[in-house]
Amino acid sequence: MSIFGSMKTAVSGMNAQANRLSTVADNIANVNTTGYKSVSTSFSSLVLPSSGGNYNSGGVQSSVRQSVSDQGDISYTTSSTDLAISGDGFFIVQGADGTPVLTRAGDFQKDDEGNLVNAAGFMLMGYSYDSGSPAVVVNGFDGLVPVNVNQEGLTAIASTSGVFKGNLDSGANVVSVASTLPSANGTTTTADTKKFSMVAYDTLGNKVMYDFYFTKTSVAAAPPPTPPAVNSSWEVSIYRNADAAVGGTTSFPYTTAGGDVGLGTLNFDANGKMVSGGTVNIVDPVTGQTINMDLTGFTQLGADFAGTGTPNGQAASPVKDVTIDGDGIVYAKYEDGTNKPLYRIPLANVASPDKLTLQSGNVYSANGQSGVTVTGFPQTNGLGTIKSGALEGSNVDLAGELTEMIESQRSYTANSKVFQTGSDIMDVLVNLKR
Repeated sequence: MSIFGSMKTAVSGMNAQANRLSTVADNIANVNTTGYKSVSTSFSSLVLPSSGGNYNSGGVQSSVRQSVSDQGDISYTTSSTDLAISGDGFFIVQGADGTPVLTRAGDFQKDDEGNLVNAAGFMLMGYSYDSGSPAVVVNGFDGLVPVNVNQEGLTAIASTSGVFKGNLDSGANVVSVASTLPSANGTTTTADTKKFSMVAYDTLGNKVMYDFYFTKTSVAAAPPPTPPAVNSSWEVSIYRNADAAVGGTTSFPYTTAGGDVGLGTLNFDANGKMVSGGTVNIVDPVTGQTINMDLTGFTQLGADFAGTGTPNGQAASPVKDVTIDGDGIVYAKYEDGTNKPLYRIPLANVASPDKLTLQSGNVYSANGQSGVTVTGFPQTNGLGTIKSGALEGSNVDLAGELTEMIESQRSYTANSKVFQTGSDIMDVLVNLKR
């Protein structure tokens, strides 16, 4: 046995315990750091060749392990820009150098320019809705821009499409006199014509009301044994409400140039289900807009007339708040109650999150051991859900760390005793010469 060997073994043991104590110190220091993932120390033995009567002590080697994949506790806050991930994935953020990195720290706040920045100064990245609904770039960070929630002034969105659905009474009579059809824009219509109205918006956010008239125009006899595909047909005529007649008993005739602004046919089978038609375009000569109306949700059943319309667009309104949903969509919420999507926040993940490279600011970067970064939207491809108004806490177990600290101290002291004993033996050998 080598006395120097035993002393070197003791030194390796003290170094290993010092590393262990360093990880404990880091964990305790970051026990309240948002999204922090604990680190721990693992040990492996180093063995030197020995003979039957001569043992050579080896040593111990320490390595650091990360617990990045362990979920921290989620607590709720009063800030809608605080974000937590429930499940797998990381936020994609950007530092001052412009390099995208990954983090679980979602304590974002607006900076002086309206960008969402966390406590470490990293800026949240997302896809903009400026060019329509975004698509994710699965194998890179291309297309990502800083998420900016500064929304000032008024915003108006013109209507381009709408959905109108409901029921047309199957007991209504057929109107066969062309002059009494709403599309004729005559002086009167029959009692079997049903009127609904819907509000849309022009390019300046002004409300534009349209009147919809539904009139049954035909019913096919159903000779046995097979009824025809089209059992009955309805005409739908659309007019500008602002052009309705004033002072008469009906809104007809309308003064809109060219008459109606939309005309279509709805065809139903014997079960009251629409089989064709159902798409009508409103072409407004005053606003210059074309609004594509989907009426395929109408049925023809033995019940009262009913209808409801939901066009897109928005009146001129100021932004009241910014909200973020579980799919990562950032909405501007307006005073009139409408929402407008601004950004969509993606999440990123790697095959082995515990092998990511840790950097200052509680951020990570991919490497050869972690695997390549794969990007996707929340709640897709195994990625987690984004929770707004919540933060993920550190996953450090404080009681466990204090126990680790005591064990490390005891082990360090024991190794130092081995070193001290070896030193004392060396003193004995030196003193033999005296």
